[in-house]
Amino acid sequence: MWRMVRKVTLAAGGLMAFGLGALALMIWASNPMAEAQADKGAQPFKDTKGPHLVIQVAGDYANGTVVIDLLPHVAPKTVAQIIKLADSGAYDGVVFHRVINGFMAQTGDVKYGRRGGDLSRAGMGGSSLPNVPAEFSNVPFQRGTVGMARADDPNSGNSQFFIMFAPAPQLNGQYTVFGHVISGMDVVDKIKRGNGANGEVTQDPDYMAKVTVQQ
Repeated sequence: MWRMVRKVTLAAGGLMAFGLGALALMIWASNPMAEAQADKGAQPFKDTKGPHLVIQVAGDYANGTVVIDLLPHVAPKTVAQIIKLADSGAYDGVVFHRVINGFMAQTGDVKYGRRGGDLSRAGMGGSSLPNVPAEFSNVPFQRGTVGMARADDPNSGNSQFFIMFAPAPQLNGQYTVFGHVISGMDVVDKIKRGNGANGEVTQDPDYMAKVTVQQ
């Protein structure tokens, strides 16, 4: 889902850089039933007792704690990468740079998405760690599912991730699922929506003030 995060103005690829991921995003974003679908929600996910990613969200719209149950039995390499980044403090102060109502909220660009800096390239960066190979599974994208962003190359996941507001079966088997929100979905629902052409939050985005891991 770098395919979901790249801007259409990118000189390197424009619309073609999005591929099927972008098409799914644009269809979902233009769906008049999207907000209603998000409001219907789904049954809360059960805690698998795996490591928990604890995100303190702050901003003008969303404030509170989101707890993500990580799924190392589904995506061990991806979970290890997320834990390493969180433990290093890399996610602290990183904004939700792309948020589409009824679809998903995306964050995790530790290079270009840091609060207080120039956010004009937010969504185009990753971290200094190597990319993580795809760990696609049969776990579906539902409300509260957390997936790894990537570029056209399936093995290009690095630091960016997204949280679903609503089910998105068009993403199944296309992106790595590595966690589920088990607490704080009400906080996720309040994250400031984007007003840019592809869901970019162009002004004062909400952000991850502190991200920790509870084993």
